[in-house]
Amino acid sequence: MDINFTIVSSVVTVISLIVFLGILYWAFSSKNKARFEELARLPIESENGK
Repeated sequence: MDINFTIVSSVVTVISLIVFLGILYWAFSSKNKARFEELARLPIESENGK
C-alpha cells in the first residue's frame, strides 16, 4: 500500500511541476506581453472615461 501511494504522490508532484512551469512560460512569453500590457491599462482607462 505504501509503495502505491509513493508512486501516485511522485506522479502528481511531477505533473504539478510541469503544469506550473507551463503557466510560467505562458505568462512570461513575449507573445503575450502586448496583450497583458493592454489588459493592465484597462482599469486606468475606464476610470478616465476613455
